[in-house]
Amino acid sequence: MRMVVLTPEEMGNVDRAAITAGPHDGYGLMRNAGAAVADLILERFSGAAGVAVLCGPGNNGGDGYVIARLLAERGVNVRLFADAAPQEDSDAARAREDCFVTPEALADFRPETGWLVLDALYGAGLSKPIAGIEAELIERVAAAGVPVVAVDLPSGLSGLTGKPLGSCFDADLTVTFFRKKPGHLLMPGRRLCGELVVADIGIAETALASMDIALWENGPALWRDGVPAVEIDAHKYVRGHVAVVSGGGASTGAARLAARGAARAGAGAVTVLSPANALSVNAMHLTSIMLRKAEAVDELIAFLDERKPTAAVLGPAAGTGERTRSFALGFLERNEGLKGLVLDADAITAFADAPDTLFEAVRSSVIATVLTPHDGEFARLFGDLAADASMSKVERARAAAERSGAVIILKGADTVVACPDGRAAINTNGSRFLATAGSGDVLCGIVASHLAQGMPVFEAASAGVWLHAEAGGMFGRGLIAEDLPEMLPHVFQALFPDDMG
Repeated sequence: MRMVVLTPEEMGNVDRAAITAGPHDGYGLMRNAGAAVADLILERFSGAAGVAVLCGPGNNGGDGYVIARLLAERGVNVRLFADAAPQEDSDAARAREDCFVTPEALADFRPETGWLVLDALYGAGLSKPIAGIEAELIERVAAAGVPVVAVDLPSGLSGLTGKPLGSCFDADLTVTFFRKKPGHLLMPGRRLCGELVVADIGIAETALASMDIALWENGPALWRDGVPAVEIDAHKYVRGHVAVVSGGGASTGAARLAARGAARAGAGAVTVLSPANALSVNAMHLTSIMLRKAEAVDELIAFLDERKPTAAVLGPAAGTGERTRSFALGFLERNEGLKGLVLDADAITAFADAPDTLFEAVRSSVIATVLTPHDGEFARLFGDLAADASMSKVERARAAAERSGAVIILKGADTVVACPDGRAAINTNGSRFLATAGSGDVLCGIVASHLAQGMPVFEAASAGVWLHAEAGGMFGRGLIAEDLPEMLPHVFQALFPDDMG
């Protein structure tokens, strides 16, 4: 349950449920929040000459008043800056009344070298761009380069989309409460939050009981129990058979990367389906991975009938012409044996002029289908969604999944996995070193491997994304795509330390 991610609206519902249930009222929760932030400031910034606390008119500002009072009581040099008073009889008003530090006007604030700035202006409650004196303050802080601690969310950042609404603080540390929000995880919000700490302020887990949870931070807790075990009497085809479609003679490497990823992720058998002009090239590079000629769709169907693979990958350097389109539809027309299909790269672009043809085939198929676009490929199939700047990455991926009938892996530094039923996960362990040619091909193979082994499609996609990213992060600088499959055994050993074979 710690992986649950709540929108600002959902977090407001949790707050109200927690206050109703007790034992803390709203002001009690505010005091607990302020105490958590004050403790972290004393721990992390004990050498600061002082703390400048910037308070807004809402509950975020209320947290700031509590923090200012607690720090001042502990001997910290505190200056408090605020303009608009909180609403009368609100929890924030009580916090201001209890704070003995006299507020100064926001216009009088000037960042001082050696001081820490505490941002308690707006947090996640912001719904419009910051303007006026508050925008000027943000620019002054950025120019001065002084450290910033943000309460809940850096002011100016959308808690829903992770996008700045005009001027926005770039925090060194952000302290939020109970659960993370999408804005903490989606880019550029994740970078603007700096280090993120989720503090316990006394809200019981039961506050989530009545909620329809549909968004998580991707991680092993979400899918680990669904990773297929290898039984003592297993044989290679019980462990899943993945088919990977190769491109022509000059475009074979991507398919082999996907095939290697599938094998290292646990598939018992992998076959590369190759056009005639690429057979010799692929044969020179394949050992444990099998090879089969499949130039036309009738050869594909013959292979499916004879060898009965349980998952397939189509797209990496496969070409964008009729062969790729016919193969995609040929896979989707299967009604037995094949459990999953991963469509990437060229298989996505091949339907750019007829996306509804693909979507209708996916929705009519019994095969669990995964699309793995980066932003450019996403725009080729979902142009209207890609162009809608008001949507978050989660919202775009969910809408695409619902429209297409496929699970969407919308790739990037903040990869989102979304299911047609509304479930979604935001990945946060991605490494910058994954930005290398062929990386996405390996991802396709990992996802297909888990589908071939019988893992449910949302869990298979989420696991594949996390394992792929973990492998990249574990290798680090110097990574090329060929390294990713070879890192998977190390990732699995860390994930399943008791699995001794």
